[in-house]
Amino acid sequence: MRNALRLLLAGIAVCAFFTGRSVAVEPRVSVSTEPVASGGIVIPVAGVAKAALRDDFDNIHSGHPHHAIDILAPRGTPVLAAVDGTIRKLFDSRAGGLTIYEFDVATEKSYYYAHLDSYADDVTEGMRVRQGDVIGYVGTTGNAPANTPHLHFAITLLPPDKAWSKGDAIDPYPILVARGVTR
Repeated sequence: MRNALRLLLAGIAVCAFFTGRSVAVEPRVSVSTEPVASGGIVIPVAGVAKAALRDDFDNIHSGHPHHAIDILAPRGTPVLAAVDGTIRKLFDSRAGGLTIYEFDVATEKSYYYAHLDSYADDVTEGMRVRQGDVIGYVGTTGNAPANTPHLHFAITLLPPDKAWSKGDAIDPYPILVARGVTR
């Protein structure tokens, strides 16, 4: 059943990408809650396998380095917490649209989820989340192309002042490929 759902979501994403039309899907998808092995990270879009990821960290977007990975998926696909942590900031920006900043438990890294269609109903600033919790849904808010729903996912090493929007960018692609778990 899980593999069938993954194939369906992948097929819809490919069709949407090549036809240039977005596809709405039922946003409430059952996601596994099995614990992730120590050192693992959840691929932050439900049903997306490592093979579907593309490294565009160093690409130039709007005149500056991307410093993130874009994960294509149909609009409404659940966005999952990559690690255990705390939702530090819910933010609506011109570039990122509806966004979430999550800090890991040690407050060493920030995980940034952008272009969300919406937040999960119960997500609030300051709440603790576990790996794999649904925190939002894939969309095209902000400066994302309207016909290319995706999650813009970034990881930063937090500065000493723990500023949620600052830090040194870390390429998520090799981390997700080496230690990523599909939910």
